[in-house]
Amino acid sequence: MRYLSVCSGIEAATMAWHDLGWTPAGFSEIEPFPSAVLAHHYPNVTNFGDMTKYKEWNLDGSIDLLVGGTPCQSFSVAGLRKGMDDPRGNLALVYCGMLDHFRPNWFVWENVPGVLSSSGGRDFGSFLGAVAQLGYGFAYRVLDAQYCGVAQRRRRVFVVGHLGDWRPAAAVLFERHSLRRDLAPSAPQGKEPSAYFESSLAQYREGDIGGTLKASGGVLGGGSETFLVQKVYETHPADSRVKEMGETCQTVTSRWGTGGGNVPIVEAYSIREDAGANTFSATPLTVTPALQALRPSVQSHHAQTFVADSVKVRRLTPTECERLQGFPDGFTNIPWRKKDTSPEGLRYKALGNSMAVPCMQWIGDGIDLVDKL
Repeated sequence: MRYLSVCSGIEAATMAWHDLGWTPAGFSEIEPFPSAVLAHHYPNVTNFGDMTKYKEWNLDGSIDLLVGGTPCQSFSVAGLRKGMDDPRGNLALVYCGMLDHFRPNWFVWENVPGVLSSSGGRDFGSFLGAVAQLGYGFAYRVLDAQYCGVAQRRRRVFVVGHLGDWRPAAAVLFERHSLRRDLAPSAPQGKEPSAYFESSLAQYREGDIGGTLKASGGVLGGGSETFLVQKVYETHPADSRVKEMGETCQTVTSRWGTGGGNVPIVEAYSIREDAGANTFSATPLTVTPALQALRPSVQSHHAQTFVADSVKVRRLTPTECERLQGFPDGFTNIPWRKKDTSPEGLRYKALGNSMAVPCMQWIGDGIDLVDKL
């Protein structure tokens, strides 16, 4: 499948769809840093720039799919709610013009959940009405990235459209078994490693030392036992409130690198047991493993007692934000303006504006399957 990506950012779509063998016909991005990221990773793909000039683009051949998340600020609950009256919101109508011009069989459009209520729902209705008049059937659904494989609570509206019929689009976004309303009960919530550590520390202070120390093994291997502990907190600078998020981070936003509020902080450290010396040590972690959606088994440590003598609380790193969005480590750390590395603020902003790669991969897999039927 050959697709055209607009409002490309750092290209979550291309990262997600590479393994499908799909080919990008071109990108459309105007911001300097995301454009540099695209040029660094995809030097052979043309970045056409301003999407409003699509009629001037010289695409080599037709496209099968149009993908893009037009700017969401005008539809955000936190924004001014100007909706379609905002020039940024009008890019949604430019997107519709591109559908009419290129006539792909499929399209994928993404936005914030606030689009559903913008102008009392009229903005979203205008967009759906426009694509329907162009002959596209569609389905839409709110997907949360934390259920697609990353430790981030990121809810976004995805609209999938198919030329001439809504049923292929619905087959992509909705599993047949989920429509029967016969859902299995939720599994009981497990005890988090961080909570277990707190109870273990309490036992230690009370003199209740449990378990024989192991001379080998551990979740990281080697001759000692290692336990990883982490918590994520949401901060509210305006009134100094701090809310514990557990092991799932709040939504990655572009404001993190520009002084925005509600920036998460992480408490993460490893406790290492030295069986020979019968001692414990705690090491602050630069990158917490919880943000890879991985955590050690609590059950294997039920007889162990761990003591932390050092704790580090810090903000999330750009590498962790890359993991939260599903990108490889260092993806946004490119040479920038005669330096070997990129400023953290630009990396935060680019990642906050991106789609989550696992969500796009799930949608791409669905389109690929339906398109081959």
